[in-house]
Amino acid sequence: MSPEALSELISKIAHALVAAGKAGTLTDELIPPVSKLTVMRPKDRAHGDWASNAAMQLAKKAGMRPHDLAELFAAELAKSDGIRSVEVAGPGFINIVLDSASAAAVVDAVLAAGDTYGKNDHLGGETLNLEFVSANPTGPIHIGGTRWAAVGDSMARVLEANGAKVVREYYFNDHGEQINRFAKSLVAAAHGEETPIDGYKGAYIDEIAQRVIDEAKSDGIDILDMPRVDGGKDDKGEPLGEGDSEQREEFRKRAVPMMFDEIRRSMKNFRVDFDVWFHENSLYSDGEVDKAIADLRERGDIYEKDGATWFASTKHGDDKDRVIIKSDGNYAYFAADIAYYRNKRHRETDPADVAIYMLGADHHGYIGRMMAMCAAFGDEPGRNMQILIGQLVNVMKDGKAVRMSKRAGNVVTIDDLTEAIGVDASRYSLARTDYNSPVDIDLNLLASHSNENPVYYVQYAHARSCNVDRNAAVAGITHDGADVSLLDTVADGEVLAALAQWPALLREAGDLRAPHRVAHYLEDLAATYHKWYNVERVVPMELTDPEARGADAEALRIAKAPEPARAAARLKLNDAVRTVIAEGLDLLGVAAPDRM
Repeated sequence: MSPEALSELISKIAHALVAAGKAGTLTDELIPPVSKLTVMRPKDRAHGDWASNAAMQLAKKAGMRPHDLAELFAAELAKSDGIRSVEVAGPGFINIVLDSASAAAVVDAVLAAGDTYGKNDHLGGETLNLEFVSANPTGPIHIGGTRWAAVGDSMARVLEANGAKVVREYYFNDHGEQINRFAKSLVAAAHGEETPIDGYKGAYIDEIAQRVIDEAKSDGIDILDMPRVDGGKDDKGEPLGEGDSEQREEFRKRAVPMMFDEIRRSMKNFRVDFDVWFHENSLYSDGEVDKAIADLRERGDIYEKDGATWFASTKHGDDKDRVIIKSDGNYAYFAADIAYYRNKRHRETDPADVAIYMLGADHHGYIGRMMAMCAAFGDEPGRNMQILIGQLVNVMKDGKAVRMSKRAGNVVTIDDLTEAIGVDASRYSLARTDYNSPVDIDLNLLASHSNENPVYYVQYAHARSCNVDRNAAVAGITHDGADVSLLDTVADGEVLAALAQWPALLREAGDLRAPHRVAHYLEDLAATYHKWYNVERVVPMELTDPEARGADAEALRIAKAPEPARAAARLKLNDAVRTVIAEGLDLLGVAAPDRM
């Protein structure tokens, strides 16, 4: 019996007690949904297989002492099939012990469902637009964007496992001053000049500049002979670098697609596929910005002041109103944000019921204005728009921080990381930590094959379970018709309980937008399995302890040389573990190897 089944049973008992007039002032309407009647695994196994605090949740509503209400629940639970005993502890905890067959029924459930075990459709019926990474096309994906790639893709997989329709979206910031600075930097590099003030530099700038020159040459264009316009000098007499020119524009139009291609390649190699590659520039070329402003104007949220056009965001909770068209006639950056959200919600293909933005730590100040804009369009902030802010990544090697700065040129990129430790270790290590917390990536640890390396530890559990299958096949052991009630040892029980908790964990990871919980679960399951492997056997092993006597000898015989029926049951449990670990790793975009 799973914890979900116990929650449903407790809910039914609560309603039955109300119907029988035994629940005081409790009514059906006051009983929370099944998902809120939590059944948990006690920390002290002496307290049973599962425990519930339902009586304490409902006692006040019933006008009863929690202990008295718990006794009523316990009496009814004890009558149910699959429950061996029930006791009330403390102020009103209900401790439940299952019989071995009921506890082990999870094994059959896992193997019957295969890689769909625990998956559900409770987030079905809505389209979730998940925008992540969205780095500017002015350089390769750095380590912060790499974290969003790992977390975002894992989150999409978890949401889909909970029934959601997810649109993975990448937003290219290909409009505005950062693109101009990129092009100016390329021109300077091509001429062997110093990088412009606030420009980009690094080996990749030189590489892209040369590629542009070569591509133009193959098209019969000597790009370096095209007209240039001096950008002038600042108030200190220092040159401002490349201004508007035909040469700069030629570099821009050729280099930006090159960066697009590089980003797409990096994402594909990182096992991240996007459904939509959205270009910011299209918002202007297609008139989306003007349409969005007109929409807000019609809603009474646009006004003119000091020659500029303003969004009255304070009407919707922002700390100040926002300029969207500056007094010089140029659009402020926020104008594109407004148009982009409106586009997500009203596009012809897969319009978003929920728009989830995954943004870097430097975007925390954007939340107020973004939520105000959501409300201005008549939507519900926090539901139709959800903003997740990720924290910084520190890359460590040999105990020292590996510094990064795209403009300084010492970038740690997505390709650098995967070359150093591989895609599996990269994705797992970045997805296993809550995105709300900074994370340290230890390159030495993650390249090692040791139990301290979390991805290796989990993958090794899967490989070990596959090896058990191979050894069992050689020994002629199968789990056809296995009696799972023979899984009655303490170690068996720990593995069974871990498997039973997967469906609730997966649902919680989706609701909380928390794929890191999948990684933590896998590490706990792997630890439980490794302990089980060390004390139980599937394939009989010759006894080597002649000193064992009496009960010790019998326990050793059962553990190390199990009779065929017990061996078959354990093989079935082994295969259930293998199935869930493989499923969990897949949700994180990590391989489940059969050998290590």
